[in-house]
Amino acid sequence: MPYDLKNRLVVGIASSALFDLTESNKVFETKGEEAYRHYQEANLEVPLAEGKAFPFVSRLLSLNDLRPEDDPLVEVIILSRNDPDTGLRVMRSIAHHELAITRAIFSQGRAPYQFMPPLNMSLFLSADDRDVRAAVDMKLPAGRVLDTAFTDDPNDKDLRIAFDFDGVLADDVSDQVWEKEGLPAFKGHEVANMVTPHGEGPLKDFLASLNAIQKREEQYSIECPGYHRRLRISVVTARNAPTHERAVTSLKRWGVTVNEAFFLGGIEKAGVLDVLRPHIFFDDKPENLAELHVPGVHVPFGVINKSGG
Repeated sequence: MPYDLKNRLVVGIASSALFDLTESNKVFETKGEEAYRHYQEANLEVPLAEGKAFPFVSRLLSLNDLRPEDDPLVEVIILSRNDPDTGLRVMRSIAHHELAITRAIFSQGRAPYQFMPPLNMSLFLSADDRDVRAAVDMKLPAGRVLDTAFTDDPNDKDLRIAFDFDGVLADDVSDQVWEKEGLPAFKGHEVANMVTPHGEGPLKDFLASLNAIQKREEQYSIECPGYHRRLRISVVTARNAPTHERAVTSLKRWGVTVNEAFFLGGIEKAGVLDVLRPHIFFDDKPENLAELHVPGVHVPFGVINKSGG
């Protein structure tokens, strides 16, 4: 029987998002591919340091203790432009950090995101803007992990995930109204369409998969009284009343849920996120991710991202 990925949350991640490749990339950019190959071979036994998405990935994989080992809730698969030889250091580093990642695709300079559909991936994370934009152009759910000053607390076992709404969970149709006609037109459009759910955005299915894990947590807490539920999901959006109602309606009609919603009405998100401290926050607008103290992911979806901004 082949291993079935259909009923699991599958995340693809580039080594550039999982590990700190600053020194490796410097060698590649200044000395070329052959020097990079020698560098990785010479440092094969030197584990790569944790990257910006490491806290998110390690906590996500830890949720596999909710089901038997041979039937995990979560699969994380490496999607890398490395070839198998240079990718060996990545796999050694995964073993060093005791991450339960056993599957990888090394494609020697070719974009690996094209393998997302057959692997049932609902998310691809990379630090490579080119790969992420190309994946999104193919209507694949992808995001670019940005640099951050976030310091992980290893004693904190929870996993907190936060999403912007428009252009991330929902499509960008309403955002287009805002961009073209301004805030009053946006509010009028949302009130007029209050009972009509938005079209689904690139990460709606990822949220649905997270909800499935939360349902397993709920069941597990019944089986094991005293279990502390670890996965918490938030929406942090610039919407406020009355436009908040259509967002709530959309989530309900899609059959997905969040634990918290912050309707900020133009207040800067950074302060709220500093208190919330998500291990990952997804937003389609780069300006909302600038200088955050939490791991931010740019989802380059919709018209506002077509010009490269």
